Amino acid sequence: MSTATPGRVRRFLLAGYERRPAREQGPHGVPDEGGRRHRWWQVMCLSGVDYFSTLGYQPGIAALAAGAVAPVATLVLVALTLGGALPVYRRVARDSPHGEGSIAILEHLLPWWAGKLFVLVLLGFAATDFVITMTLSAADAAAHAVENPLMPDVMRGQHMAITLFLLVALAAVFLKGFREAISIAVPLVGAYLLLNVVVVADALWHVATAPHVVTEWRNLLNLEHPDPVAIVLVSLVVFPKLALGLSGFETGVAVMPEIQGRPGDTEAKPVGRIVGAKKLLTTSAVIMSAMLVLSSFVTTVLVPADDFEAGGPANGRALAFVAHEYLGSGFGSVYDVVTILILWFAGASAMAGLLNLVPRYLPRYGMAPEWTRARRPLVLVFLLVAVVITLIFRANVDAQGGAYATGVLVLITSAAVACTVSARRAGERRATVMFGIVAAVFVYTTIANIAERPDGLRIGLVFVLAIVVLSAVSRIGRSFRVRDAGVELDDVALRILADSEGEPVQLVAHEPPGADDDIPLTPKAREAALARRGRPSFRVGRAEYTAKAAEVRRLRRVPDDVPLVFLEVTVLDSSEFEERLEVRGEYRYGFPTLTVASSNVAGTIASVALAVRDRTHVPPELYVDWEEGNPVSRMSRYLLFGTGEVGPITREILRSADPDPRTRPVVHVG
Repeated sequence: MSTATPGRVRRFLLAGYERRPAREQGPHGVPDEGGRRHRWWQVMCLSGVDYFSTLGYQPGIAALAAGAVAPVATLVLVALTLGGALPVYRRVARDSPHGEGSIAILEHLLPWWAGKLFVLVLLGFAATDFVITMTLSAADAAAHAVENPLMPDVMRGQHMAITLFLLVALAAVFLKGFREAISIAVPLVGAYLLLNVVVVADALWHVATAPHVVTEWRNLLNLEHPDPVAIVLVSLVVFPKLALGLSGFETGVAVMPEIQGRPGDTEAKPVGRIVGAKKLLTTSAVIMSAMLVLSSFVTTVLVPADDFEAGGPANGRALAFVAHEYLGSGFGSVYDVVTILILWFAGASAMAGLLNLVPRYLPRYGMAPEWTRARRPLVLVFLLVAVVITLIFRANVDAQGGAYATGVLVLITSAAVACTVSARRAGERRATVMFGIVAAVFVYTTIANIAERPDGLRIGLVFVLAIVVLSAVSRIGRSFRVRDAGVELDDVALRILADSEGEPVQLVAHEPPGADDDIPLTPKAREAALARRGRPSFRVGRAEYTAKAAEVRRLRRVPDDVPLVFLEVTVLDSSEFEERLEVRGEYRYGFPTLTVASSNVAGTIASVALAVRDRTHVPPELYVDWEEGNPVSRMSRYLLFGTGEVGPITREILRSADPDPRTRPVVHVG
């Protein structure tokens, strides 16, 4: 019984695990069962549960941060949304149509380890964004619940308990499965937007029938800021605090694979999906902008300023307060229920975003265990992190605003920078200037937000540090195991193996012709290196191969009638980890040669040897030279540059892949 229980738990946690290509990982990596996709407006509701749900707390945060200036500051937010964030993410949708988001664009633009480290930093802030979305939304949903007049007295003061319950319930949904997300999101978003339209329309009617409230607001605004220029400056200063209203764009591009394209679309060129994504982003931005401006105005002029303060009835729930105040407890309670549901479901959208990001990058970099490709273990990890964050911030909505804004702003800033670099490389001067200006604005906003509310940076850096440390430990551990995503041999390579006639293939590890110590840092440089190293130069010819063959036969006692097969590995980008190996065969000066390009030498030799064994059904024999130099230095070269200490590491990888010495390829090192 004691051994069966862990087995059942393991099977439950890893259920549904499959090793798919990196870009197809996560809940939105591939369409749902049957290949069914959805119209763009339906998918907009899926991303909208995150974006539109900010109406639950954004007006109150704006009023608390800007006071009487809140409506003007919200106009600044809307201007930057429509003129800055929207064009940026429309470009991201065009350049990254498979749901990878802006992080993937920067990964392709930055080469080698610099790109990987930058992605890890962005993943840290993306984790901050999504985790705080979960905790803040759950906390705000709890605030709506405890402030409802119909809530039983026993639930009063149980804000923390309700928040934690919502987080656990969210995790339980993902542990069971999350198949019908869109079918839930469409009616939920529709009902929520409709209720908000009713609340705002009714509030505008009360403002129109009681014009003195507008007069009082204008008098207060003039009293605090008599100079119109000062109002604009204050709006710019407090704008970083309102950045929560920019959330949802990254989620919008993450769900792109769910969008139904045109009949002629292909995965390489999904034109219809890109058009649908642009409609999704534009429509949601316009709807949200209108609702933010109107909701900020009516809550500022109708709700007393003291009620926005911590502990006040409008704190974190300004529109709900207006709904109860002017439409009655019945309608207000309906509004609370729908708001609680969409805030809770916004956490689901954030969880889906995390489940999209981590499997796409970290396992492919070798910087996470294989189990991180499975959904359920990740859900438990994210639940634990969310619970810790909730306890740290005591489930306070206002306290989490800075951390949330930091995560959102860092992602949008990185997207703007990526679009600027992409436009510059494409020779689009006008787009380069425009995106450069947007990037500069967001850089300022991010710095200003961090300077005033450093909690977000601290949490982000904790996430970054945790990801980097765990990634380094994981990569070192996984570097001594087979790490290919498959080995393919071309026709010539298969013909070379067929010549073995049931005898062990004698594989001789050989340094590629023209190899040097440089590390190509750009795709163009890698292609040039591959072309150069895959072809012997005029200085390298029959003599080198003949001398190598003679050395192997003399030192390893290989008979002359036993054919030798040279195996040459070209390292192009040592920062890559998991890749499909394409082995090409050719005859160089009469010597059969297998060539392959990869991120490392030892692991590739081991993978090719195993592939040869599986093809010939006989374990091959490997001949590898000892490396010169300090063993610690050689090991560091292997971990960082993919070369060095080839013999011992190759054998260790083979040992971990096949513990049976009788079926394991034999390694001769000398």
